[in-house]
Amino acid sequence: MEQVQVLATGPIHLRRFPCRSGGILLRIPCASRTYFTSMSTMSRSEPTHSPEETQRGLRYLLLDGMASQTMGVFTTGAFLVAFALHLGASNVVIGLIAAIQPFSQIIQVPAIYLVARYRKRRALVVLSCIASRLPWFGVAAIPFLLPEVARIPALLLGLCLYFGFGAIASCSYNSWMRDFIPEKILGSYFAKRMTLSTALGAALCLVAGFAVDFYQQQTGDTMGIYSIYFVIGGVAGLIGTVFLSRIPEPEMADPPTEGMRATLLAPFRHANFRNLITFLGVWNLAINFAAPFFTVYMLSRLGLSMGYVLALSVVSQIMNVLFFRVWGNLADRFSNKSVLSVSGAAFVFSFLLWPFTTLPESHRFTLPLLVGIHVLAGISTAGVALCSSNITLKAAPRGQATAFLAVNGLVTGLAATIAPICGGFLADYFSTREFSFVMHYGLIGGPSEAFTAPALNLRGLDFLFVLAFFLGLYALHRLLAVREEGEVEERIVVQEFYGEVRKFARSVSNIAGMRSLTYAPFGTLREERRRHPRQSGRSVGWWRGD
Repeated sequence: MEQVQVLATGPIHLRRFPCRSGGILLRIPCASRTYFTSMSTMSRSEPTHSPEETQRGLRYLLLDGMASQTMGVFTTGAFLVAFALHLGASNVVIGLIAAIQPFSQIIQVPAIYLVARYRKRRALVVLSCIASRLPWFGVAAIPFLLPEVARIPALLLGLCLYFGFGAIASCSYNSWMRDFIPEKILGSYFAKRMTLSTALGAALCLVAGFAVDFYQQQTGDTMGIYSIYFVIGGVAGLIGTVFLSRIPEPEMADPPTEGMRATLLAPFRHANFRNLITFLGVWNLAINFAAPFFTVYMLSRLGLSMGYVLALSVVSQIMNVLFFRVWGNLADRFSNKSVLSVSGAAFVFSFLLWPFTTLPESHRFTLPLLVGIHVLAGISTAGVALCSSNITLKAAPRGQATAFLAVNGLVTGLAATIAPICGGFLADYFSTREFSFVMHYGLIGGPSEAFTAPALNLRGLDFLFVLAFFLGLYALHRLLAVREEGEVEERIVVQEFYGEVRKFARSVSNIAGMRSLTYAPFGTLREERRRHPRQSGRSVGWWRGD
């Protein structure tokens, strides 16, 4: 028996009983009844700072997101790929570059030990971020200090250091944010953070893209401008580290008593989390099978300048900015899984459109089709990026987030490592192969009057995009096994998505004709279906004249 003070009402006597959850069940006798509670609900991972500190920390987290986005714009994506191509990188090297980041997630396994041992997540994040961002200054100097034979290995080494230390930071950061950000605002807050960061990134990306073309016109080369960008990105990353150092860190929950092996196996024993990482693993396999080669395709196959490539990227990012809030609202109202099922399907469908930009060469519809692809990808990736991270954070049990999120990063990282490497080898294999369908119309025996046009032509990277499409469909099939509270059918999400878009269109346009497009014909069709429900197994509706 023990005596404790509860809410300053005087001493009461407690009796402790073990409970299945691993905590302590407390029997609290009172005058009229006996209350039972569990010590496991008094988790040490609950916030230990004031609401004012939380709000200040959330502001610093927004600033870190903008600084990190700036670093990403200048150091990764199209600029990194173009820099590697100028150094003489092949498709296999491009695949290796894309694989380094996910492969580095394996470092999250020892990072779990570091977090559990030292229990100072903020310190680990800050030190790891500094160590990961300094190598960009070395990468910037590669063209000026190293001979040609050593440039590609030096670039790969710099990327290994950047992503390796970044994986250690990510392990600590995910657990830290899981405990710091209130769960009730998780979706809306990350939607706001992604919106601001992406808007800034889009503006920087557009200016930087055309600056490359201007620099090339003035100097006849682009190597120097990429080195300047890497220095800017490194400085922005270090500034973001300063913001991170000022965010409060909740006290960690007591570490599990199991060993490291049991800790790593725990996420696989959790049935729903196991289904989730299966989906995310296959999804990352599909995405990284094709996405690293989009820039290569536009630069090499379509012959676009860097300005056009970055302008298309900005179109995609603008769609991200406009639709983060739409998807975030839907995720908060329904579930992340429901949003993923719709936005993910739209994203993988965009893969299937890439081969039609060449039939077999560029045509008059190539540029409009590229714009359409980037619009669709921008809208859909806003939902995918937001909800895939949120559903993982929600599925990780509080107090065990470090291990669960690290294992998720490890599984998805391995999948995303294998995909671009295999994609690089397959790109070289298919580079000399072609598959085509041709439409033919004419009189029998009169070839001179025949009409012939290509219906489908696959060459080189086109094969990767088609394969990625089918992998994406299988990933969405695996999503069906994931369970999340509040999930609804996809058709409901589609209807509500249309409603959100309609409200958005009304808010940005006062043109009557434009507003009317948001009501017809889909609103009329939906109203008619409500008015004429299915009867006797047959559909009764206005289209039959009933």
